[in-house]
Amino acid sequence: MIRFLQSKDNRFVKAVFIVIIGAAVITMVITLIPGIFQNEATTGDTYATVYPHWYSRFTFTGEQVTMTRVQEVAQQQLQRQKLPDFALPYMVQRVGQQLILQKLLLAEASKLGVEANDEDVRNFLHSGQYGQLLFPNGQFIGEDKYKQFISSQFQLSTADFEKELREGITINRLRSFITSGVTVNDSEIRDQYRKQNIKIKFDYAVISADDLRKQINPSDSDLQAFFTKNAARYANAVPEERKLSYFAFNANQIPGGIPQISPQEIQTYYNAHQAEYQQPEQARSRHILIKFPGGAAKTDAEAKAKADAILKQIQGGANFADLAKKESEDTGSGAQGGELGFARHGTMVPEFDSAIFSQKIGDTQIVKSQFGYHIIQVEERQTAHTQALAEVTPAIQVTLLRQKEAQAEQNYAQALATEAAHNGLAKTAAAHHLELVDTPSVSAQGVIAGLPDGSQVIAKAFTSKQGSEPQFAQTGEGYAIFQVTGITPPHAPVFADSKAQIAKDYADERLPMLLEQKTKDLAAKAKASGDLAKAAKEAGATIKTSDLVGDAGQVPDFGQVGSVAPDLFNLPVGGISGPINAQRTGVVAKILDKQEPSADEITKNLDQTRDQFLDQKREEVFGIFVSTTEDRFKKAKLIQINAKVAKSPDQGL
Repeated sequence: MIRFLQSKDNRFVKAVFIVIIGAAVITMVITLIPGIFQNEATTGDTYATVYPHWYSRFTFTGEQVTMTRVQEVAQQQLQRQKLPDFALPYMVQRVGQQLILQKLLLAEASKLGVEANDEDVRNFLHSGQYGQLLFPNGQFIGEDKYKQFISSQFQLSTADFEKELREGITINRLRSFITSGVTVNDSEIRDQYRKQNIKIKFDYAVISADDLRKQINPSDSDLQAFFTKNAARYANAVPEERKLSYFAFNANQIPGGIPQISPQEIQTYYNAHQAEYQQPEQARSRHILIKFPGGAAKTDAEAKAKADAILKQIQGGANFADLAKKESEDTGSGAQGGELGFARHGTMVPEFDSAIFSQKIGDTQIVKSQFGYHIIQVEERQTAHTQALAEVTPAIQVTLLRQKEAQAEQNYAQALATEAAHNGLAKTAAAHHLELVDTPSVSAQGVIAGLPDGSQVIAKAFTSKQGSEPQFAQTGEGYAIFQVTGITPPHAPVFADSKAQIAKDYADERLPMLLEQKTKDLAAKAKASGDLAKAAKEAGATIKTSDLVGDAGQVPDFGQVGSVAPDLFNLPVGGISGPINAQRTGVVAKILDKQEPSADEITKNLDQTRDQFLDQKREEVFGIFVSTTEDRFKKAKLIQINAKVAKSPDQGL
């Protein structure tokens, strides 16, 4: 090989080999030196970097997932799912993983040539789910209204919205491309329908984990041995605690009293926040709804006839509100005489929205939507306008007052903390007629009895050193100025003081094994004798009987049958199951009745089942593709997580 490379007649081949060897060396460096390309993934707003190809790591052309976007989406999902604020770190982790996965799929779509383009986005906006809103009667609503709609609905710029839309279309195309070859035959469909529609009724013997727990009665020597064996587990079982000295004040104790708001300040704030006082065009209306489907009318024609009859009564002088209370199938507005209040453009279904912004004030017309027939009367419309200063002055006064109070409180707290750093907490508290309090030891999850909300004080205290300069934190009704005066590090509990918790841990460890063994013994005895009731009585289990249930049926002390024990559907009548692990119970079941769909019923539902089963198989195939793609990117080290994110306890990464 060396001689070959040294040959004067092989300059081109030599150059090729140099490139190959050079690439190999660089690849070895990347593989063998962890973190060599970590810098770009650990700075700024980057949550993660995804490299589409191995060589893109050389050119630093990775796709960025930003922390800002992860936080935005996580907050939106938190609000949409109505989850508490403390769930945010977990939502951030989940969203981060989703956005990384999205980048991987987009990279694969690019390789396979199935990316969407601008024309695809335009076509979707015209004919997709937003088509009627953005192009009513085929006419674009205009750039300004388009921007307003995207901002209000998605909190995005139009450029970002269209980018995300393009990516969504691309991933859907990728899914279609990957699953295009998936097929199902009639035999599979028939078997699937049969399995989904078998119904069974069964007796089941229940061994309760709570009942078994009562049978676990360790002696003191057993617990002491367990405590000693698990010394590492209990080494820090008692969390760190801290003692504090503090004094606190509220807004009423700030020197100078409550701040005043001048007319000039109100005017300045109003001028600087004009965008907040822009009122879009809106219309106030009322309606009477005759539902179809879902209402009393059996046919569309019957619903339309009833709506026509009500309209004639109104046109003849009948009271709209009285008819709404009597006839409307929208029970919410019907009870209010049909009143819907003011609505902005785009907040109602398209047909209703078009009507209330085009009908004459006072006119009553019938409009059909996906909900049925609406008898609509427009009562008032307001053009887009800016609220006058007089309208919003009270709200501005409240806002400015809160801002000034908050600033005054913070300034006073800072001044007291500075004074306490020179004179000590005790002298500073006395000089300002505030009470100095010494707390007992408090944990990071504890409370301070003398404060309305001591969580911020405790949080700061657990990041401070004992004897460090005084700090301040909000208390819900002002601020506290405090110092850490004592620290008790985490430690093992005294056995005598923690015997109850140790006994619980002891039982928790042994309970699963005991439940498993008891359920196995019960199943073996029941199968040997063929008598589940007798075996259950000997084992101290409770016998219950299910209803006739299918795959999705829920059974008390058991759960969803298809998830917990799918094999039950394969047993014959009289068959006895093996041990089943259910919801904190051990279960053994005996089939009493079994009903399978007939051949005619299967044939009748063949097409519907084919669509459902095909969708299911496509999802399974695409899920495997996604999982394989993710594993491949991970093995090739093409996913770089921000080191700070990875180390953050909040992210769990």
